[in-house]
Amino acid sequence: MSSESQKTDDDSSSEPMACTKGDESPSQSSSHTNSSQESHRDTREGCTHLDEEVIEGLVVSCIEKNSPLLLIRSLGAIFSSTDAVAASFRARAVTPIDLLLRKAPQKDLRQLTKEDLRSLEGDLDKDEDSSCAGKETPPEIHETDVDVVGLRRSVKQLFGLDDPEANKPRNTFPVFEPVNNALQTLATSLKMDLEVTTQRDAIEDIIRIFVIVFEVMCISPTEFLEGALTRMASAVVSLPTWAQARLAWIWARNCTPILRPLLESLQQIITLQVIPTMIPVQDNEVIVNATKLMKILYYADILAGEVDPVQLREEDVASAEAGDEDLEATARWSFDDVKFAATAKADALAQEVGVQPVDARRPFLPLAEFYNESLSDTIEMDYDYLNYKNMHMDEKNMNKKFCFMLYSFILTPATKTLALYYDSRIRMYSERRINLFTTHLSGQTPNPYLKLKVRREHLIDDALIELEMITMENPKDLKKQLVVEFMGEQGIDEGGVSKEFFQLIVEQIFNPDYGMFINQDDTNTMWFNSTSFENEAQFTLIGIVLGLAIYNNIILAVNFPMVVYRKLLGIRGSFPDLEDWNPKLFRSLKVMLEDDESDMEAVYMQTFEINYQDVFGNVLRHELKANGRDISVTQENKREFVDLYSDYLLNGAIERQFSAFRKGFRMVTDESPLGLLFRPEEVELLVCGSKEFDFEELQASTDYDAGYTAESPVIRNFWEIVHALPVEAQRQLLEFTTGSDRVPVGGLSRLKMVIARNGPDSDRLPTSHTCFNVLLLPEYASKEKLKLLLLKAISYCKGFGML
Repeated sequence: MSSESQKTDDDSSSEPMACTKGDESPSQSSSHTNSSQESHRDTREGCTHLDEEVIEGLVVSCIEKNSPLLLIRSLGAIFSSTDAVAASFRARAVTPIDLLLRKAPQKDLRQLTKEDLRSLEGDLDKDEDSSCAGKETPPEIHETDVDVVGLRRSVKQLFGLDDPEANKPRNTFPVFEPVNNALQTLATSLKMDLEVTTQRDAIEDIIRIFVIVFEVMCISPTEFLEGALTRMASAVVSLPTWAQARLAWIWARNCTPILRPLLESLQQIITLQVIPTMIPVQDNEVIVNATKLMKILYYADILAGEVDPVQLREEDVASAEAGDEDLEATARWSFDDVKFAATAKADALAQEVGVQPVDARRPFLPLAEFYNESLSDTIEMDYDYLNYKNMHMDEKNMNKKFCFMLYSFILTPATKTLALYYDSRIRMYSERRINLFTTHLSGQTPNPYLKLKVRREHLIDDALIELEMITMENPKDLKKQLVVEFMGEQGIDEGGVSKEFFQLIVEQIFNPDYGMFINQDDTNTMWFNSTSFENEAQFTLIGIVLGLAIYNNIILAVNFPMVVYRKLLGIRGSFPDLEDWNPKLFRSLKVMLEDDESDMEAVYMQTFEINYQDVFGNVLRHELKANGRDISVTQENKREFVDLYSDYLLNGAIERQFSAFRKGFRMVTDESPLGLLFRPEEVELLVCGSKEFDFEELQASTDYDAGYTAESPVIRNFWEIVHALPVEAQRQLLEFTTGSDRVPVGGLSRLKMVIARNGPDSDRLPTSHTCFNVLLLPEYASKEKLKLLLLKAISYCKGFGML
């Protein structure tokens, strides 16, 4: 054995030498049968990269010597060097022979024929094509030459973790700290390189470095939480947008096991920083970098799951529908300026990865796991909204403040609702100032509010006529603060009258007897009547009502299927939406799709013509394609049939009604950040409120006034009575006190109800100020009397008793 090969681990004065597998001496190559011994000898001489064999050799050598010095020195040298990490864990290209060995390892390779090769190459092509189906992105964007599987096995071996798939010696020496220190040095180098590097090849090497180091850190993330992971997040966010998109694709296609631990670690970093911070969270660099990294992870999570194809997007619905002459003639509205915020400013990273959050059908991890409640509770949304507005006012400003509204996936719906509230209130005040200024100059009577005067007995007709007149004269008036007046009734609308107005109009207009919507019994949801006699203008006005409710922060008792909210955000309905829209039909079509053996023509006897009933029970027929009645559904075209059938039910049959409805909705919400902040399921929450009906939360958040405290006997009696009430009675109490029986986004704790003393014991009924959520409660002498009068008040409250 040469003197060089006799060097020991204790010779720490020598620098690690390059001894990769390709650097063997002639004498070593002549004795390949002793490859294991040579590998161990190589590791003692130093390395310039890591792979499975090198790490196994390092571990074995340290076990033999009972000393971690070689391992620590080698890991420190490699993980602190960008060149060394970039050269590590290289994966060779997959060949047809690899594919054959993977699928049939027992097959004799000598029996491989040209036909086998062609078949295997075809299989490989199919695998590559299917890996990006529906994403419309070139397959090379999610390819990586990192041997991720081997890397994962090696890291488990290195850190002494159990790996049932590998029968290798495990390291028992602590190496987390030296690796953590080395990765911190590496992160600093990477950040400096990214500040000066513009060459694509160099950035590609940095991307593969990130792939490797995040696999290393996510094996045991708590060990790297406050060290390497924080600094690595600072380096990753320096990547150009195209490189961040490439990293997201690689994670989605090759590294899904790290998605959850990485997300949990980033959430911990943010939470730990939020708790002690004394500065706005937007100015905390650690929180900002972790959030930016989480955005890459967010899109990786979407890509790793089920995503709707881009063909379902309706990018500019408003402009595409501007030529509707019938509606234009009826209402004379101009839609030229309607630009929905969801599509007005597309996110740069979303454009690079080729998906939008609204495209996510079933992400790999539930998107709700990206909410950070500590951050959402701490953030000052008025400050964040100001940053958002400044960005839009001065897009060339290089000193932009960080804005969480552009990273809304991390905010809870309740916090995002607050951002939407600020936006609508600022617009209302702006419209009010503009009106006062212009009318003062012109000498006209000021009209700073959107004022609706309606009669209870003709509520729908009056409301629709008023809205139609407003939109004909000046659609911008829809952005003013809404004020409702019931003719013949006293009272000033400070919010409570508007709540009652929306509640009553929804009850009437969504009544199936009115003819515009039908109730689907299986799901108890409302759907558009495709055979309605009402014209498009009526549906447009209903859309305006829904938009006004959101704009004025009012929750409605509307029960639409989820596909309605997806369509409002620009995604056409498709087959998966049938599961929520009509579960029975969905299951039957799914059985058809999964039936790969039956003779479809004989078993199903279905053509491309469908039959359905209208609200009057008449049977209607529709051909899904030209000559559909003569085309049978077969194994070859059954997918086309299902897609066309779903498209007709969810889009085609109601195209006239829904297009008008969506126009009205967007006339109110066109300039709001609704599409930027909310996904479809969150829009439903915004419209309908939370389903968590917890009166314990309401009790904990309630304040007391005029002599009452939480310990007052009448207050204790009140809550004992309330908690014992059935849910329907509790809803009546909520409606009596607040003007609505719906739970706001975030739960009942967001209501901030006040119970005030209204004099001594008497026979007067409790009353309320619904505008301010105030319950006026006399100090009743007994619990029985309190219960009797309270139930009487909440049972007969509609139309009177609420101020």
